[in-house]
Amino acid sequence: MSARDYLETTGKQIRKARLRRNLTVNEVAERAGTTAVTVLNVEKGLPSVSIGKVAAVLEVLGLEKDLLFIAASDPKGRELQDENLPKRVRKQKPKKKSVAKKVVVKTKVVK
Repeated sequence: MSARDYLETTGKQIRKARLRRNLTVNEVAERAGTTAVTVLNVEKGLPSVSIGKVAAVLEVLGLEKDLLFIAASDPKGRELQDENLPKRVRKQKPKKKSVAKKVVVKTKVVK
């Protein structure tokens, strides 16, 4: 899937969210402080729309927190980060010579 496909899918999802709330394009545009054409462009997933306008539309729909999911899960980035971490090398402790210890056990005889 290309970036364009992802934008179009996101736009369709935003449109469905607007329709579920029974809001018109004009109502969303007015509340978001933008034009109806911009809202339609958001819903089409056009790459020319700024992320700020998308955020404003999401805020009107009560979905602004969805922006927090962008790049939240970044397995490739974490893998790259881990590769650059310094490797910790533990020094080998010298082996101690085993010394046999004489153990004396005292026993008490009870009559």
